[in-house]
Amino acid sequence: MAITELLSSVLATGVLGLPMGLAQANLPGTEIAVDSPARKGWVLYTVQPGDTLSQIARRYRVDARAIMYSSGLEGVALRPGQVLRIPLVEEANDESRLPPGVRTYIVRRGDTVQSVANRFDLTVLGLVSANPGLPSLDRLEVGSTLYIPTGETGLLVRLKPGETIQDLASRFGLSVTDVAKANALNSPTDVQAGDLVLLPGIQAKTTYDRLLQIREAERKAREEEERRLAEERRQREEARRKQQEEQRRLEQQARTRQQQVQSQPRLRRANAVVAAAGYRWPMTNFTITTYYGRRGVFQRFHTGIDLAAPTGTPIYAARAGQVDTAGWSRFGYGLHVILDHGGAQETLYGHMSRIAVRPGQWVARGDLIGYVGSTGWSTGPHLHFEVRVGGAARNPLAYLP
Repeated sequence: MAITELLSSVLATGVLGLPMGLAQANLPGTEIAVDSPARKGWVLYTVQPGDTLSQIARRYRVDARAIMYSSGLEGVALRPGQVLRIPLVEEANDESRLPPGVRTYIVRRGDTVQSVANRFDLTVLGLVSANPGLPSLDRLEVGSTLYIPTGETGLLVRLKPGETIQDLASRFGLSVTDVAKANALNSPTDVQAGDLVLLPGIQAKTTYDRLLQIREAERKAREEEERRLAEERRQREEARRKQQEEQRRLEQQARTRQQQVQSQPRLRRANAVVAAAGYRWPMTNFTITTYYGRRGVFQRFHTGIDLAAPTGTPIYAARAGQVDTAGWSRFGYGLHVILDHGGAQETLYGHMSRIAVRPGQWVARGDLIGYVGSTGWSTGPHLHFEVRVGGAARNPLAYLP
């Protein structure tokens, strides 16, 4: 049948508004239903001894590069037991008819919808209209097939069983003449179920807008993931910085303590005169942290010496005598003991954690009278030791051996 006879036998009808799809260029807002995209999937294949990548690709009729891309391979070398991810696409029969102005293109590594459109002087919308089953504007499956209109652009659809050119023309609001010309048809029998038919002037605008929304959602998801990773890196860096600062602080404290120990003598050389008076050091292990005398312009006069030692270190009577005071001080000494040695001489022991004597008790030189603490006006565990003569504080180092 000649094309004129075919065209004269069909009366074109109006455009049908359907739930999803595509708008004709000259009928803005019209929505047309299209076929669902081709189904895709993967086969997991375990490499056997003697297998090669090219053999496996031929066996599954896919591009070897597609297997490499899907499986994350950097080379063609395989090892037994390795699991490959082989992409499979439900594609058209190789014998399906294509419109004369449409060619096929096999996707390569690095291709995007935009780069392929640019390569063939198409708009992205034009390429999407020829491939309405595209899942993304940014991701293309290596080895998959794209249809490229080289002449007139439009929507490319696959003819369903029992469907005719007249049905397509009516559904999309086109004249049979235009559809027949775009597909070089002389007879309805020139096409059959499974063949691709170009519908000139129809654009997949709704599909394109949906892909743009998917792209925007993916972009926001990537940005959110980047922000999350950046925050995790910031928190790790902050924790590392604080750890380093704490380590430096501890090292500085250790150096300071070492310098104090090295700069302050622990014991003085015995003085035969004062030793004869019966005095001894009130502790056996300690560090002198503060000496008798003025400490600074704005600090009060220090009336004794401070002997630093751990809390609970035993304190002994520096000289035999009677316990005059054993209790809490109103003057900042905390728990303290005062011993009366006779001859208007006294010794005071301040900032104790616990007292081991009671008022009126007689103690010999070296008897236990209490334990080191940090009670009263104190910044750390130590013994404040004073020697008093006639009620006035004297330098204890003058009385100790």
